[in-house]
Amino acid sequence: MSEPIRLTTPFSEQDVRKLKAGDTVLLSGVIYTGRDAAHKRLYELLQAGKELPVDLKGQVIYYVGPTPAKPGQVIGSAGPTTSGRMDAYAPTLIAYGLRGMIGKGLRNQAVIDAMKEHGAVYLGATGGAAALLAKRITACEVVAYEDLGTEAIRRLVVVDFPLIVVNDSHGGDFYREGVKLYERVSPG
Repeated sequence: MSEPIRLTTPFSEQDVRKLKAGDTVLLSGVIYTGRDAAHKRLYELLQAGKELPVDLKGQVIYYVGPTPAKPGQVIGSAGPTTSGRMDAYAPTLIAYGLRGMIGKGLRNQAVIDAMKEHGAVYLGATGGAAALLAKRITACEVVAYEDLGTEAIRRLVVVDFPLIVVNDSHGGDFYREGVKLYERVSPG
């Protein structure tokens, strides 16, 4: 297994185009959180030609609704949510300049096509490891849509946040490639 690729946000298109499905990444820098309700609002603002409350150009969105922080903690558990919930909105955000998304699960073809066209990447975080992932978050503040509670947009600072490239900007798909590999080595 190769050494993880260390990346810092924000991403350039060149940063993203170097990544391949299956690469492991240790991500540091600022990332933003956002789930269904926040994505709908962002999408509607872009459709109306209005400014976003957070400039997402070159940025990464983590699909997470963290639990409240316990005393002395920066954030509560912060595991990924299913990314497909954002698929209706993601192509528009990618066209706007979003460079990365973090979540779990499959993406639809429109999202994959947008990543290829505009130079974006989908990174997988390990589901079920929410408490461990939270330890890689060193700062957290709500920056938009506080009324959405856990689904508000937060600005997170992460250090060596462990990820894997699921969908690269060339059409590579780690999930599909894994299934094909298993089919080749599986007996019967």
